[in-house]
Amino acid sequence: MTATVPSKPEDVESKGLKGGALGLVSSVVVGVASTAPAYSLAASLGFIVVGGTVVAGVKAPGIVLLAFIPMYMIAVAYQELNKAEPDCGTTFTWATRAFGPVTGWMGGWGIIVADVIVMSNLAQIAGSYSFTFVGSFGLPAVADLATNTVATTIAGLLWIAIMTWICYRGIEISARLQYVLLSFEVVILIFFAAFALVKVYTGNAEPYSLIPQWDWFNPFTLDFSKTIAPAMLTAIFIYWGWDTAVSVNEETKDPGKTPGRAAVISTLLLLATYAVVTVATVAFAGVGEKGIGLANPANSGDVFSAIGPTLFGPGPVGALLMALLGFSILTSASASTQTTILPTARTALSMAAYKAIPEQFARIHPRFLTPTWATIGMGLVSAVFFLIFTFISPALLLALIGSIGLMIAFYYGLTGYACVWYYRKTLFHSFRSIILRGLFPLVGGLMLTYVFIYGLINFAAVDWLVDDNGKNVTIFGIGAEAVVGVGGLLIGLVLMAIWWWRRPDYFRGRTLPRRSDDLVLSPEGVVPAFGLPDSGIPPTIIAPDFSNLPPGQTPINAETLEPVKEPSELPPDDPALPRKDE
Repeated sequence: MTATVPSKPEDVESKGLKGGALGLVSSVVVGVASTAPAYSLAASLGFIVVGGTVVAGVKAPGIVLLAFIPMYMIAVAYQELNKAEPDCGTTFTWATRAFGPVTGWMGGWGIIVADVIVMSNLAQIAGSYSFTFVGSFGLPAVADLATNTVATTIAGLLWIAIMTWICYRGIEISARLQYVLLSFEVVILIFFAAFALVKVYTGNAEPYSLIPQWDWFNPFTLDFSKTIAPAMLTAIFIYWGWDTAVSVNEETKDPGKTPGRAAVISTLLLLATYAVVTVATVAFAGVGEKGIGLANPANSGDVFSAIGPTLFGPGPVGALLMALLGFSILTSASASTQTTILPTARTALSMAAYKAIPEQFARIHPRFLTPTWATIGMGLVSAVFFLIFTFISPALLLALIGSIGLMIAFYYGLTGYACVWYYRKTLFHSFRSIILRGLFPLVGGLMLTYVFIYGLINFAAVDWLVDDNGKNVTIFGIGAEAVVGVGGLLIGLVLMAIWWWRRPDYFRGRTLPRRSDDLVLSPEGVVPAFGLPDSGIPPTIIAPDFSNLPPGQTPINAETLEPVKEPSELPPDDPALPRKDE
């Protein structure tokens, strides 16, 4: 046989990112920082406690634990797929390999549109807390600007510009900044939790405070449809973002292993942090509907600011601790603003490299080795969407968390299914493969599919979301969360159809063909490989005489891609080379 398997897809070369820039710790920091732990808990814990039509109450820690299960399972799917092909396109690349170009394109678009939309929410929070933090130092006029739409919008745009510039300057600068921001954020969160628990256990808390119980971690005593499912929609949001650790895979020191490990470690660290802080918050504030109770609707937007004054008390020390707590939320939102740009730019880079979107987005800065068009484009588009949402109605920003939840469930679930289908032909080689490449990704995908369907049905209700004046937040008479979530995905279908018409190479499988984890019969003298030069481990190479073929498996011919059922003799020894028995 003389034909060979192409070493890489047509016209696609290494993308040019700075390889080896990040280690395991840096990748974990990026993954955890992307979830914005302090902001996520401040903005979501009240809604988790309230649940749906029936309050979850003290079972909030159990909801947080339950939401971790699909996140961990999908993190395992990311780890296994990254071993096969560590491509910065992640879901886009893997879903294309498994299911074809249309599904892969929509997976990539799901990442992009979710990140662009959440940037509006993060920018608004960063802008608002900038004034809150500065105003806490005896400047009430500055603090009042936190509720001024014009002021917070300008500040939010500045945050987007600053973080876009940092991402443009290089992945190492981005990682170093994340070390500082995340360290401060986590230290303040742990201090907050410890301070609250010490007060509870020493009897110095409030009359409505509660002693933590192990039963709080059991959510299955609650009604699933009325409490667990609605609370899960919010709880999943607080874990979202760890996949950034995988999106920078081509810039890590061991791209086949480090990013996947970082993703799994990130989810475990988030679980530990969220469990401790949630228990402490529920224990100190209680779950009442008055005062600082977590079921009080007035506290849902920011439970930490509502609890802080009571927890830390008056005086200079209390004021300083409140300022630090507010600063932790500011650093959380700003850090997540930066790390949200990273995966979006790299997803766009990968899509452009494979000609799934305009090739200009594949350009790399010759000095900084970062995506130029993709990074700047992410910043500009995020700023435009932030202005649009704010102009229509600041209350519309409330719809973003739910709509983003739909997109998270969409592309995370798709990744789980892609893992199962990609490894389908080698799934039963070992017990490990069955669990980590089959069961976990499938169960995680099914759980997120249910969350997507349930969320879509409920978000579409006209009275699901109301503003501060009690008015329904709707678009075209449909719940705003459902319209923003589904509408964002449908826009992707239109853009995909336009690009398919203009540049069909990707959609015809010329740049990123479908494949699975198959065995390959190696042509004599040829070492076949698939994907980019930096795309990880190629399929197993089988000798022509089947001497290394695993029992029960059938190899395929690397030239024709047809199954080979009969072994062939090895070629005669080269007389110029010594024989094995000599």
